[in-house]
Amino acid sequence: MAGLLSGLDAYGLKDLESMEIYEKKKGQGGEAAVKQQPPQAQEQDFLFDKSWTCPACNEEFKARTVKVGKAKLIGADLDLRPKYEQIDMLKYDVVMCPYCGYTALSRFFKFLTAYQKNAIEAKISKTFKPQTGSKVVYSYEEALERYKMALVNAIVKGAKPSEKGYICLKTAWLLRGQGESLSRSEPDYEKKRKEISAQEDEFISSAMEGFLAARQTEEYPLCGMDEATVDYLLATMAMRSGQYDLASRLVSGVMTSREVNPRMKEKARVLKEMIVKKIRETGGK
Repeated sequence: MAGLLSGLDAYGLKDLESMEIYEKKKGQGGEAAVKQQPPQAQEQDFLFDKSWTCPACNEEFKARTVKVGKAKLIGADLDLRPKYEQIDMLKYDVVMCPYCGYTALSRFFKFLTAYQKNAIEAKISKTFKPQTGSKVVYSYEEALERYKMALVNAIVKGAKPSEKGYICLKTAWLLRGQGESLSRSEPDYEKKRKEISAQEDEFISSAMEGFLAARQTEEYPLCGMDEATVDYLLATMAMRSGQYDLASRLVSGVMTSREVNPRMKEKARVLKEMIVKKIRETGGK
């Protein structure tokens, strides 16, 4: 087939008959240019250094924090563990003073009574090794250490059962994320996964203990959660630990409450079906 410029020989321009009409970019063939994909966001792109003043020692410091509205929520597990695209926000929900060791979940960090401050100073700060340097991102191992620091601080300061239970729940969620992040190609994958899962079970059990106690002794909301949300969470934990009768009672209460929104009732309905199936599989045991 003749080219679009064929016939120029008559004008003495035969050598130009094969010219391209449109200039091609370097490395580009005859096909249309392929648009370059924007670079994928890195974990540090979701973070910034937030300034804090420690209520225990009054020192100022900065901690890595997720930018509000930056991370995209893509779903949640049965027990309401939130899942975000390209980042596990749970890794950055603990604030630790690098000077005295006072540590807490971000929602609790600013609040300390005089008694709690003295307890932290005597049992934490006295032997705490000040932390130098800063991290761009936290590994799961580093985040887990921070959660354990939050839990030991909560124990020392005599925190309410709900706070301790909430730390345990979020630690369990963090461990789940760590397990999901493991590569099947790494050495001892199965062993590591089982160890992480066993730790998650332990923290779920402790979370359940804390919220059951809080349910009897504290007023709602508990850690920002209403009664239906707490009972739903407890039902998921009870089912996981094989306490199907307790799980069934708790979730039934959520389903029959007039104050529960339709979305939570639907979650409760799905959970109820799962509990009934578990009861049938175990013969009611």
